[in-house]
Amino acid sequence: MKKIRIKLRSFDSGILHRSAKEIVMAAKRNGALVSGPIPLPTRMSRYTVNRSPHVDKKSREQFQLGVYKCLLELSSFNAHLLSTFTNFQLPAGVDVSVEVRDE
Repeated sequence: MKKIRIKLRSFDSGILHRSAKEIVMAAKRNGALVSGPIPLPTRMSRYTVNRSPHVDKKSREQFQLGVYKCLLELSSFNAHLLSTFTNFQLPAGVDVSVEVRDE
């Protein structure tokens, strides 16, 4: 049986959850079995920069950037579902990677 693994990544968690919900609804309408969305660990990057270009080493500012990820797994799907996903419009800022597995 073939399975499709869809990994979604985004800097905005709200857009990520809405996109995952849209994919799940489209898959269920086409009769696929859906596992997920499974939240994956969030990678947080913190950056510290000086506020002043010359002096005041004590005055610093910190920025934080989080990459949110989730996983969807589809099984027992048909060719119509694959054509639906090729025409699927996701918002800007959502990175999608698709992997097909035999299990």
